[in-house]
Amino acid sequence: MSVFRRMRDITAATINEHLEQSQDPVKMIDQFLMDTRNEIGEVEKLHAQYSRHTRQLKQQVDEAKAMIIKREEQALLALKAEEDHLAKLALQEKMLYEEKYNQYIGLYEQSRDALTELEEQLNHLKTEYQTVYSKRQYYYARMQTIQLQQRMNERAGKMGGTQIPGMFGRLEDRVSDLEYEARSLRDLRRDEQERNSLQHSVSDLLERELAKLKKKLDNGGKE
Repeated sequence: MSVFRRMRDITAATINEHLEQSQDPVKMIDQFLMDTRNEIGEVEKLHAQYSRHTRQLKQQVDEAKAMIIKREEQALLALKAEEDHLAKLALQEKMLYEEKYNQYIGLYEQSRDALTELEEQLNHLKTEYQTVYSKRQYYYARMQTIQLQQRMNERAGKMGGTQIPGMFGRLEDRVSDLEYEARSLRDLRRDEQERNSLQHSVSDLLERELAKLKKKLDNGGKE
């Protein structure tokens, strides 16, 4: 597998779908951001290594190129001095440096291309991180709104009209019971008073009747 290929369960391209299905989108986004930060760190380390490696290869290429030019100049000077032996030695070294140059230029170009790809990937990761972080802020605000709304609903439930009517309903029942008890006691006392009054009236009537009979007896049966 290529070192440039990124493997993640969730990517920015599919995160919206996962967010809609998640019970806690902020937690899921935080996990994604942590994974992305770790990946950015790994890519930055690899980028630093490739940068050093690319500079070293560039140095080899530049040195080989400089020696090719230098040995060619030395060979020309030797030919002008009619020292063919020295010219041949210079040309042999020039050929060695040309071979080295051809070898290192390929490695340098390959490393330079890889470094460019890593830079693009790093920029993409950072952009993706910022994009998802913005979503995190948005979903965090939404979750806070939901939590505050739930708390408000709980408070409304405790203070709302559903409990107050019940409370007054129970109070009304209790007051009605007390009123009924008071009326019942009043009625009982009234009945007792009426009975006492009736009994008193009957007793008076009996006394009067008895007095009449006694008077009649005293008169010898004559009124």
